[in-house]
Amino acid sequence: MRRQPDLEVIYVPVGSGTGACGALTIRDALAPGYRIVGVQSAQAPAAHQTWSTGEPPTVTPATRAAGLATGSSFQDTQEIMRGLGYFILVDDSEIDEARVLLATRAHALAEGAGPAALAGLLADHRAGKLVSRHCVMPVTGGNADTNELASLVR
Repeated sequence: MRRQPDLEVIYVPVGSGTGACGALTIRDALAPGYRIVGVQSAQAPAAHQTWSTGEPPTVTPATRAAGLATGSSFQDTQEIMRGLGYFILVDDSEIDEARVLLATRAHALAEGAGPAALAGLLADHRAGKLVSRHCVMPVTGGNADTNELASLVR
């Protein structure tokens, strides 16, 4: 954040929300002007639903992205995530598309949570809602199993 003062937006993947909380905490300390956007799988939307409605649902996660497969939300993370600029849901097919882009263009293998932030940025771009040309997405997650990586080939 200190080295890239022209950055304005950080897209972060959200499962239970701990990564988004970390990004928000660092943002508040180093670059309060940055906007943090949470991105979650529409097939495991518990944190998004709580953030949107204030009511903590319990959902059965159906996402293929192991790092995003959280079926409930947590009060502590939700309190911190109130600092998100906004929070979007992306379909697993959009996450898969972003994973293929990472593998073919950036030569980076990532498990499902890893490309979720890129999927969010691409969804905003398609919808004409990209709020900045100066944004970043961390490629997170180390939970890839052989089935998840094999889906890249399929």
